[in-house]
Amino acid sequence: MLPRLEIVRRSRPVDLVAPGSVQVDRATGGTVALPSVAPYVAATARSVEGPVALVLGGHRLAASLDDGSVSLDVTGVGRLRSRRFHRADAPAGVGISLTGTHVAAWSLEAGGWVARARHDLRDVLDTRDEGALAGLEVDLPPGGGVAGRFGQLGLRDIRFVTEDDGTPVRDDGSLWLTATSAGPGFFDTAHTSVWRLDPATLDLAHTGDLFFRRPDRVGVFGDHATHVVRADGRWLVATSTWGDFEQPTTRAGRRTPAGLRVTLAEPVAGTDVLRGAQVLDTRELPLPTDGLASIATWDPHLVRRDGAWLVGFVSARRFFEFHPALAGGPALSDLALLGAATDRTATEGTTLVDVEGEVVVLASDGRDSPRGQRARFPAFDLRMRDVGALDAPYPTNLPWPTLARIDGGWLMVTFDGRPAGGKLLGYGTHGDVLVLRSQ
Repeated sequence: MLPRLEIVRRSRPVDLVAPGSVQVDRATGGTVALPSVAPYVAATARSVEGPVALVLGGHRLAASLDDGSVSLDVTGVGRLRSRRFHRADAPAGVGISLTGTHVAAWSLEAGGWVARARHDLRDVLDTRDEGALAGLEVDLPPGGGVAGRFGQLGLRDIRFVTEDDGTPVRDDGSLWLTATSAGPGFFDTAHTSVWRLDPATLDLAHTGDLFFRRPDRVGVFGDHATHVVRADGRWLVATSTWGDFEQPTTRAGRRTPAGLRVTLAEPVAGTDVLRGAQVLDTRELPLPTDGLASIATWDPHLVRRDGAWLVGFVSARRFFEFHPALAGGPALSDLALLGAATDRTATEGTTLVDVEGEVVVLASDGRDSPRGQRARFPAFDLRMRDVGALDAPYPTNLPWPTLARIDGGWLMVTFDGRPAGGKLLGYGTHGDVLVLRSQ
């Protein structure tokens, strides 16, 4: 079906403050305005001097380092310190980040950022309030520092930005990708970022970030697992509402997971979704799940063929038991279920690819799948019948088969499950970016 693909490049961009998104850069201390469109910001001090703080909605969120111990001070909560992970190893700097509702304190150790304290602010203040975010301030120590939009600990859920026929958008030879920028924790600390890829050097450059307003909730969310499509000269942005999702736990005194679904943004003409920070209004993208006993949907991928839309997605019977599905119809508001691979229990990353004139549905069988369906990239027809598998190495976690035919060959961009940021953070800080080429 497709030629063998081999890994030719591995990279791992890690930035508390995204290099192209610096708003404050000072050699002296003081309080400076740091207006933000979304609760995804960070600040770093130039030395171990502190504290370095964010001031939002009348609350001061400060990170400090005293005698090798890192702590958070939150107005109305007090001083917070991890019992196990507060000690820094030869720290050279201190930082603070706000990602969604989570504030984290960091120390710079051996050239990398390590999270040493973290707190969920949901019961303290509304971090998603746009009015409060417009008045955000940063308080830098005497030696100064840098502040701006939060960058990433790793990238995952990578997709090419495409034309509506599925071919990649090209700009002076460059390709464009969206990715989930991993934050310091589970999925509700991540957000969608945009990257330019040079197909010759395989260098990545961060160009923008996308944030979303929901049709049924107030505030700005870092929703992710996103596909950006250009259709009829306009942008369509389909995304998954991971931005406030909580990892399911026992019922005893714990919140339950938020509803997870797919939304669609249609930005006004002239909006450049590939550059800068954009907040997009969304509406529900109604995905048919007839007979699937579905409690959630995610991972949208859109292609228009012969005047009709095909939408690949993932449907979950419960958390976390999920499988790929495909819908089609004359309009995105009028879709019918074409098929679903209901024999799968840990398969996602549904992706539509044109192979020699035929649309093939690719996905990713995780290592938690049943025997015979593990660690592979299955291929399905438009009825979601298994017709083979992609011949490519399968990294850790659940890498997506993001493929495009480029300059006579095939290029694949995916990710793995390698964590970053230290042991305090747990699952969700992955991964490395892997680029594969056809042989």
